[in-house]
Amino acid sequence: MSQADFLPFALPEIGEEEIAEVVDTLRSGWVTTGPKARRFEQDFVQFLGDNSLQAIAVNSATAGLHLALEAIGIGPGDEVITTTHTFTATAEVVRYMGADVVLVDIDPATLNIDPQAIEAAITPKTKAIMPVHYAGLSVDMDAVMAIARKHGLKVVEDAAHALPTTFKQQTIGTLQSDVTVFSFYANKTITTGEGGMLVTRDEVIAARCKVMRLHGISRDAFDRFTAKVPSWYYEIVAPGFKYNLTDIAAALGLHQLKRVRGFQVRREQIAQRYDEAFADLPIIAPPRPVNEGDLHAWHLYVVRLSDEAKINRDQLIESLFADGIGVSVHYIPLHLHPYWRERYDLKPEQFPHSQRAYERMVSLPLYTKMTDADVERVITSVRKAFGVL
Repeated sequence: MSQADFLPFALPEIGEEEIAEVVDTLRSGWVTTGPKARRFEQDFVQFLGDNSLQAIAVNSATAGLHLALEAIGIGPGDEVITTTHTFTATAEVVRYMGADVVLVDIDPATLNIDPQAIEAAITPKTKAIMPVHYAGLSVDMDAVMAIARKHGLKVVEDAAHALPTTFKQQTIGTLQSDVTVFSFYANKTITTGEGGMLVTRDEVIAARCKVMRLHGISRDAFDRFTAKVPSWYYEIVAPGFKYNLTDIAAALGLHQLKRVRGFQVRREQIAQRYDEAFADLPIIAPPRPVNEGDLHAWHLYVVRLSDEAKINRDQLIESLFADGIGVSVHYIPLHLHPYWRERYDLKPEQFPHSQRAYERMVSLPLYTKMTDADVERVITSVRKAFGVL
């Protein structure tokens, strides 16, 4: 099999508009954080449709989550609850602050964090909840916010998978949580290569994040460098970070954001075709939104092998790779990784739903550059692996 015959797990869709905008940025001479990053932030608020929000462009969702926890005051001695079924970035930012992570199990029906498990994990040290909208399906945010209000906790949504997901007809990013953070990594529903967006309607949080995003400087660097009068003086008011998004990256985001609705439609079409094609196989299809009319972002299409399957997860992966189909597993749960397992003495039996899902799940290719022929190729390969053609 040649490299040209391999169908990758994910590919970004970059159009001529994005390319032209990047070239324009390079020719402008303003390649770091500047007018296009600011425009991207403004466009993002406009996309969300709520002018009470502020959007702060950052160089990764990890950076955004870190800024969010710093801004809400998480520190040593605090506990933050999140799901074990996520990428390590969700949890590692808690450790950046010297606080402790409390991992809880998922709801097997949704693969999202289980609100009952959140409630059971709360202690006097708990300060925040970090729900993850897994694969592009919204968490039950009514349940999470009710728990947060009851116990006086902050809520930071990890929405890395969740653009343009909705919950009860409201776009993720416009709910009542304290902060929402999106990812624009290369395989996400829109991309800036590397990048992310922090969204909040809390002016104090926004102000703190803006300062900490760029070295703790007391004023916006963009304003300093575009001022028409001498404006060299600044003060460092905190030990900040280097988390700003460049204009080169924002140039991509400006046009990717315009295409997000169309991208979601195509992703949904592929997901529906997979659902139809696998209906007679020993496979559990990905969960759909509970509330009618809600959007699933379809960042991932994750199937689970049912009890009737005659092959296991690893055999399915090997069969697909032999056919030149790139697949992945989302995720190896945090409780299985050495750092988290050893720090908190975690065992698989503490997380039965996440553990069982992990042992049986495969993420199939799902991205907008896939042709209908690519989709059918994946379907044929999956059916062949199960001996059903």
